[in-house]
Amino acid sequence: MTNQENKGSLAALLPLLIFVLLFIGTGTITGDFSSMPINVAIIIASAVALAMNRKEKLTAKLEIFTKGAGHPNIMLMVVIFILAGAFAQTASEMGAVESTVNMGLSFIPSNYLMVGLFIVGCFISLSMGTSMGTVAALAPIGIGIAEQTGIPMALAMGTVISGAMFGDNLSMISDTTIAAVRTQHTKMSDKFKTNFFIVLPGAMVTAIILWFLTRGNSVETLGEYPYEFIQVLPYLVVLICAIIGIHVLIVLFGGIILAGIIGLLNGSFTGTGLIQAVSQGVLNMEDIALVAIFIGGMIGIIQHNGGIQWLLNAVTSRIKTKKGAEFGIAGLVSTADIATANNTISIIMTGPLAKNIADEYNVDPRKSASLLDIFSGCWQGLVPYGGQMLAAASLAAISPVSIMPYAIYPMTLGICGIIAILIGFPKFKKS
Repeated sequence: MTNQENKGSLAALLPLLIFVLLFIGTGTITGDFSSMPINVAIIIASAVALAMNRKEKLTAKLEIFTKGAGHPNIMLMVVIFILAGAFAQTASEMGAVESTVNMGLSFIPSNYLMVGLFIVGCFISLSMGTSMGTVAALAPIGIGIAEQTGIPMALAMGTVISGAMFGDNLSMISDTTIAAVRTQHTKMSDKFKTNFFIVLPGAMVTAIILWFLTRGNSVETLGEYPYEFIQVLPYLVVLICAIIGIHVLIVLFGGIILAGIIGLLNGSFTGTGLIQAVSQGVLNMEDIALVAIFIGGMIGIIQHNGGIQWLLNAVTSRIKTKKGAEFGIAGLVSTADIATANNTISIIMTGPLAKNIADEYNVDPRKSASLLDIFSGCWQGLVPYGGQMLAAASLAAISPVSIMPYAIYPMTLGICGIIAILIGFPKFKKS
C-alpha cells in the first residue's frame, strides 16, 4: 500500500456527512426532525457516493456498491429484520400487546405507580423489541396516572421512555440488538448476558429514584385490566429460546407459528387474516431493511475510496489501550446517534468501523456489541428530537425538552456503560 492509501481520504466521507446533515439540516429548518424520510436521505447520499471518484467507470463503482449492499452480514440482518417484523405484527394482532400491558398493570401497587409503570415498560419493551411500540402502548396510561395523582406529566413520560429504552437495548427481536450482534459477529445470547448485568444496576437505580420522586403519590384504583396469559406466551417463548442460544431465525419462525396458532384458536384472525398480519409485519420493516442495504453499499464505496481508513486512523491515533478502544467505540456510536436520532441506523453506520477497532485492540465482540447498543440507546432516549421523545411529548401535549431531565434510565444506562469500561465487563463463557 502507498502512504496515501495508508492515510485514507477525508473527502471520501462526504456521502456519510451529507446523510447526517440531511437529518440535522431539515430538522433545524423545519422544526421537525422527522421531516426528512430516512430512505430518501440514504438514496441521496448513495448517489453522491457513486458520483465521486470520476477516474473510475460507473459500472465499476456500481459493482463495489452492490457488493457492499449484498454483503452476507447485511443480507442476514435484512432477513432477521423481516422475520422480527412479521412476528411483532402477528403477536400484536393476536392480542399479545394488550394482554402483556394489562398483565403488568394488574400488579402495580397504588403507592408505587411510577416504579410499577417503569417495570411494566421494561417487560413490554423486552418482549416486543420496540421502544416506539412501548411508548405508544404505555404513554396514554402514564398520562392518566399523572392526571389522577398530580405527578408531573413530564416525569410520567420520562418514566415511559425509560422503560421503553430498557427493552430496546436488550430484546432479542429489537432491531438495535440484531444490528449490534450482526456487525460484531457474535451471538445474541452472549451479547444479552454481557449487556444484562451492565444495565441491571441502571434499572435498579432508576426504580429507586422514581420511588423517591413520587413517594406519597397514590390513586385508589387504576381500573380493570383483563388479560390472558396464553396471549403473552409467544413473547416469553421467544425470549427464553433466544437466551438459551437457539438460532435467531429458528426462534423467530417459531414465534410467528406459535402466535399464529394462538390467534387462530382464540379467533383473533382467520387464516387469511394471519397471512395479512405476516405481510404487514414484513412491510413494517421494509424501510429499515432497504436503508441497511443502501448503507452497506454506501459504506462499500466509502471504504474503497479510503474514507473508512481515514476515520479508523483518526479514531485510533489517540487510542493507546484496550480501554481507549472501548471508549472510541462508545464515542463513535454516540456521535452517530446524536446526529441521526436513530439508534438502529447509528449502529449500522458505525458497526463495521467498531468491528475494525475491536479486532485491532482485541476487544471481545460481545463487549463491542454491548457498547454499540448501550451508548446508542442512551442518547436515543435523551435527544429531544428522537422518535421516542417526540411521540411521548406529542401524546402528552408537552415539550420534549421538559421530559429530558426525567429520562432517568437513559442517563443511568450511559453511566453504567462508562463504569463497565473503567472497571471491566462481566465475564461469561461464550455459548
